[in-house]
This record gives sequence, structure tokens and C-alpha cells, in this order.
Amino acid sequence: MVKFSDFGLSTELEKALSNMGFEEPTPIQAQSLPIALAGADMIGQAQTGTGKTTAFGVPMLEKVTKEDGIQGLVLAPTRELAVQVAEELNRIGQVKGIRTLPIYGGQDIGRQIRALKNRPQIIAATPGRLIDHIERRTIRLNNIKSVVLDEADEMLNMGFIEDIERILGEIEHERQTLLFSATMPRRIQTLAEKFMNDPQIVRVKAKELTVKNIEQSYIEVHEKQKFDVLCSLLDIQSPELAIVFGRTKKRVDEVVEGLIKRGYSAEGIHGDIPQAKRDQVIRRFKDQTIDIMVATDVAARGLDISGVSHVYNFDIPQDPESYVHRIGRTGRAGNKGLAVTFVSPREIDHLKIIENVTKTKMKKEPVPTFKDVVAGNQRVTINRLMNTIDKNDYDEYKRIAESLLEDTDSVTVLAAALKLLTKDPDVTPVKITAVEPLRSKKPKNRDGRNRSRFGDRPRSGGRDRKGGGRDYKGRERRRVKNNKGRD
Repeated sequence: MVKFSDFGLSTELEKALSNMGFEEPTPIQAQSLPIALAGADMIGQAQTGTGKTTAFGVPMLEKVTKEDGIQGLVLAPTRELAVQVAEELNRIGQVKGIRTLPIYGGQDIGRQIRALKNRPQIIAATPGRLIDHIERRTIRLNNIKSVVLDEADEMLNMGFIEDIERILGEIEHERQTLLFSATMPRRIQTLAEKFMNDPQIVRVKAKELTVKNIEQSYIEVHEKQKFDVLCSLLDIQSPELAIVFGRTKKRVDEVVEGLIKRGYSAEGIHGDIPQAKRDQVIRRFKDQTIDIMVATDVAARGLDISGVSHVYNFDIPQDPESYVHRIGRTGRAGNKGLAVTFVSPREIDHLKIIENVTKTKMKKEPVPTFKDVVAGNQRVTINRLMNTIDKNDYDEYKRIAESLLEDTDSVTVLAAALKLLTKDPDVTPVKITAVEPLRSKKPKNRDGRNRSRFGDRPRSGGRDRKGGGRDYKGRERRRVKNNKGRD
């Protein structure tokens, strides 16, 4: 069995990892650490939740020193991931006195400029805000020794690729570059060819991407039933900490409002919520002040919160990669996790695509009944009662109990207490705006065009690869002809 002590790390970093409870490296760490520690450029193909931050953070922390200003740069697609990376690197690097500062949009830039005067050695930044600092000359990249592109495919999807190219172009001197991405689209490969020096490639196999500690299931349910089914599952399963994923910002807001109406402790995060508020929600969730967090995919990118027992996909994710990212919030650190996906009848084909790509067969579960919910609430009440007994913290109630038992038998008293403590299923009306179901793409012919229901003839209204609509080229010619003489 490989251990962190096998990599020849400095005494400080080995001690830091030991203090954090890290003993056995994850597959991506075991494969990438020898390459990165040797100073080579590297491409790592791995999902969130596989230990990427430690895989690139340890080599970076080994390389930087306390005296030379900003020497390490991590580029991340979202504010949350930048903050998460900074927190992780600060935990590992504190033994060496190495500080990492998160830099992201949405936070007061003046505050960041003041923090930069404390001379951090590493920056974890979103591309847009980093360019703002470069243009203001509040961040200089002339001492950079290591650059990490984290979740490069997500940065591509969010339109950051030109910003990344500009940032890398600013670092003209020799440096080590590490790129991590769940998928490898052509644009990412081109980026690697342009800015990396003979990179070595490390891939985590598909079977390692879907976490084996997560029990995955789905419920076929109509759109208008989703919220009631979610509440039923929360009552039946009684999660310690749960994340609910919605497709849109409006969806998140409505689900949070509905959960609060029905007495659940819930808050939401999405892109329109101010960063300070998002940080507060995440902190309250980590501290278990709230036990349900509702989020969009982008807002939840990079979240690393221990103790998440359940993930509920209120809306099926757009693609298999997003599905793996979502369910990766649970089942961490060897703990068991449960992921449930709600699927409308028209989305079953989309579910099958996710199963095929992730090589996972999800178990179909029935819609829970009223009887199931009542039984679940009864179990919760009994567990609360037994926990109170285990804590032995009820002495002041013994005299009252003895008095009750003088007139009534113990079974009757206990049954009455259970009835009072058991929560009745809440049916408070809640409005959730319906959304269109996701449609899976039609199978394609050899010429790349969509099949019609009449056979292999392309549909007359189909779009060509340029997305120009019906008869794209002909329409373009007509437009040019009709526009002659105008201007």
C-alpha cells in the first residue's frame, strides 16, 4: 500500500498531511505526485472529489518559499472553488508559513488589494478578477514557479479560455504547469500544446470516477409531484446533511421557500446571491446550523463539505459530468452516501445516457407513500428518544415520570409520548414553477445529421453544424442577395 511517506516529502508537509488524517493517497494523488514533485508538466484527468487539490497543492507548496512573493497560481472556474482551494492549501501550508489568498469577483477589490500587501505566496483566483489585478499592477506574475489550471473544462464551458490564454501569456519565464480536467475537449488539448512543455498524462479510470460508497437510485415522478416526493424522502431518510440540486436560480429560490414553509432548515446558493451571503450559507451548512442546502451546479462547484449524507437531484443534470460532480458531494472520506435523482417520464432516455457514460446502473425506487412517511417520522422520533436515553440527561423528569406511572401503565404513557413527538406529514401548499424536461439528443446518421421519424432522411427543419436553422447555406445566400445595395 502506497503512503504519503513514500514520496520523499519535506518533514513539514508530511507532518501537515498526517495531522489532517491523510495516510493513503487517492488514485489521482498516487499517480500524479511523483510526476509533479519531479517538476514535470502534467495533465490530470479526474473529477472533483478525487483529491486533486492535494495532488497539485503538495508539489506547489514544496516549491515555494516564504521570501519571494507570489510564486504559485491556481486558476479556478468559480469563487467557491477558489475559496475551497485556498482553504485546503492554507491547512497544508501553515507548517511552512506559506499563505494562499483567494482572489475572485464579487468581493470588494480594495479589500483584496489590502490582503495582497500581506505578501501571500500563492494565489487561488478566478480568471476575470485576476486580469483586473494584473491590469491594476496589484498582482505581478514575474516570480511564478507553478501554475495550476483546475477544472479546465469547466472554465472552457464558462467562456474563460481566452482569459486563461492571456494570463499564461503574461508568464514568459519557465514555470511548471499542471492542468486538471474531467474531460479533454479539443480546445483544452490545444491549450496544453501551446503553453505546456511535453506534459505527462495521468488518467483516473472511469470505474474510479463513480464513488463506490454512494448508493445511487432514481424515482420516476411527474414534475408537479417532485416537491412532495422530496419532502417525503427527507422525512423517511432523515439525512444528517443534504444537498438538493436544482437546474435554475428560480428553482433554487422556490424550493428553499417551500422547504422553510414546511418546517425544514434550508438555505440556497446560486450565482445571483451576493458572495458574502453565499459564504455565510456554506459556513452555516458546514457548522450544521442548517441541514439542507439547495444549489445550482455552478454555485456548488468545488464544495468540499464533510458529513453530507444525501444528495437529491431535484432536476436531472444536463450531462454525465455534472451528475458525477453532484453526487461526489457525498460518500467522502470512506463514509456511505446516498444519491437520489428525480426523473420525469420524458427524461428516462437522458437518464440512460448518464448511466452508460458513468457505467452505473441506478436502482429504480417507488414514489414513497403516506404510510412510508408516517413510518419514517416514527423512526426519527424513536431515534431521538433513544439518543436522549444514551445521553443520560433526564434526571429532572424522573419524578414526573414516576408520578404518571402511579395512575397509568408504562406502555400507554410511552405510546402517548411517541404520538406527541412524532411529526405529522406536512401538506402546506407550495408553488414550484414547472420546467421543461431535458431532451436527450437524437441518434445521428453517418453524415452527422439527425434521423427523422420517417427513416434516414434528414428532417427539413434540422440544424446543420453551424446552427444556421433550416437550409442554412441557402438562407445565407438569399440574405446576402436581399441586402445588396443596403448600408
